[in-house]
Amino acid sequence: MTEEKILSSHTVFEGRAVNLRIDTVKTADGRESTREIVEHSDCIAVIPIDENDNVLLVRQYRKAIEKELLEIPAGGIDAGENPEETVRREMQEETGYLPGKVERLGGFYSTPGYCTEYLHLYLATELTPSRLHAEDTAGISLVRVPVSEIPTLFASGKIEDAKSIAGLHMYLEYRRVQ
Repeated sequence: MTEEKILSSHTVFEGRAVNLRIDTVKTADGRESTREIVEHSDCIAVIPIDENDNVLLVRQYRKAIEKELLEIPAGGIDAGENPEETVRREMQEETGYLPGKVERLGGFYSTPGYCTEYLHLYLATELTPSRLHAEDTAGISLVRVPVSEIPTLFASGKIEDAKSIAGLHMYLEYRRVQ
């Protein structure tokens, strides 16, 4: 394993969702270099499956890329909250359903080249209607897609974000080995 020794580190921006720090490091070959690191708290991502074997996806506008994306539900873990609690809250906020069963499928780093965010991936089943009011979810719409159509969504480019691609692939593999 090749680690880089931090020579100095300073935060250049502190925001509501992210912080940005600049690390000066000594690389394995002895060079000095800088690393721009986005500090982001851990998050959850959910594969919600209803009683008809549909995956519940959300369509929402993403300002950073100026377009709507079709995604799996996801969200940040609040202070004092464990990932499973976050799954339940985010499911209510984004889909209007509460899962009766929550199962961990794994996890992954979203963009480890420059960001600390780790996504805990869960499967949510036994869904019951249970709307939790949340002010920042007004622009989210629910889209039900048969699980059998997930590969078509990949092939057509209708799913474009990394967490949804990784999460849905992990779910399909989970189903295959069950």
